[in-house]
Parts: sequence; structure tokens; C-alpha cells
Amino acid sequence: MKYYAIIVAGGSGTRMQTTVPKQFLLLNGLPVLMHTIRAFEQSCVTPDIILVLPTGYHAYWQQLCNVHQFTTPHLLVAGGETRFHSVKNGLDQIINDDVLIAVHDAVRPLTSRHIIETSYRHAEKYGNAVTAVKSRDSIRQLTNGRSVSLLRDEIYLIQTPQTFRANMLRKAYEQPYSEKFTDDASVVEQYGVEIQLTEGDHQNIKITFPEDIAIAELLLSKKPSV
Repeated sequence: MKYYAIIVAGGSGTRMQTTVPKQFLLLNGLPVLMHTIRAFEQSCVTPDIILVLPTGYHAYWQQLCNVHQFTTPHLLVAGGETRFHSVKNGLDQIINDDVLIAVHDAVRPLTSRHIIETSYRHAEKYGNAVTAVKSRDSIRQLTNGRSVSLLRDEIYLIQTPQTFRANMLRKAYEQPYSEKFTDDASVVEQYGVEIQLTEGDHQNIKITFPEDIAIAELLLSKKPSV
């Protein structure tokens, strides 16, 4: 079985209050995106990596690779108008349907080998695997101005990687774009496929706000060296 990882890096620095997109911010001296790519490189699966990045940042990324002597093989692809279109651009680079494809947020640099390998194994067996964690907090839903308590044990927070058989993911992405498509699972589910969850980790954080860098640095310092 052949494996691929599409790493989507379309975010800006808006919520980070910085002009530098969050995937390029330094985390323990290395851009966040490089940590993310290395997480897949260091897994037992060692997938072919496709990096989807806005065209305007391609030269900057190449410069960062030179500065940090980053040589992990990857294919650089132009990003699209939305995450949906960016993933589709990455999918267009994969011809074979008899493969497994993991789609991953560029700004989740702490994803463990266990999560990555479990995602591929589960998708190989069941067709798809979406990483998720149970909510630790009480949950309330606001509907028509009225808040209603939800059962915490039934609430899952979705992470990445989200891994699929190529033919399934490709057919799902042939659907017209909808604003309801917040991730790959929502696209595939709309196509009519039941989503399979695999266990994630609360340390598999997404870098979104300034304090997330400090949290990630602390967590990264506690991870064992590979």
C-alpha cells in the first residue's frame, strides 16, 4: 500500500496578531511547518508529502528551507481559495486510487507517530479515520437564544490527520464547494460515507493564538527525542 500526506498550510497571521503566517513562526528555533512535516517523515509509514501553500509564499518557504537546511522531500503545490480548494489541488497530484491519503493541518506540529500510524492503519481497514478527542469540558448549545446542555461523553473535538482511501476522498471532492465543509470529514460525510473516529491527543494542538506557541514549546520540550 502506498501512503501520502497532504499538509494544508493556508492560514494567515490574523488571529496570531502577527504579519507572519502562523505556519512560519518559530517553534524551538524551527518554523512550525517543519515540525509538522517531520512528524510524518519520522513515522513508520513515511508517506510521500504534498505541501499545499499559497503561491505568494513559495519563495519564502524555499528561503526558510535553505536557512534551516531543511531537506525532507516534499512536493510544493499552490493553495486554493479555501481549504476545500487547497486539498483538491493536493489531490490532483495523486494519480493512483489504490493509496491512502492523510490530510493534516500545517499548524498541528505536535502530532505523534502513534496518531499518524493509527490513522493510516484504521483507514486501510475501514476506509477512513478521523482523529478526535472527547471533550473535557461541559458543553452547552445555544439555539434561538436558549442554551441547552449536551452530553459531554457524546461530544468529540475533531483534529487531524484525517485519512481516507484515495478513491473515496477523490469522489467526495468532486462535490460542489459548500460553506458547510469545515474539514475533510464533513466533505466525505456529505458524500454519504460514515465517518470513523480514531483516538487523538489533547497535546495535538492547533497553533491559532499567540499563547499556543508557548504551550507548544513546553509540550515539545517534554517529548522524547526520536
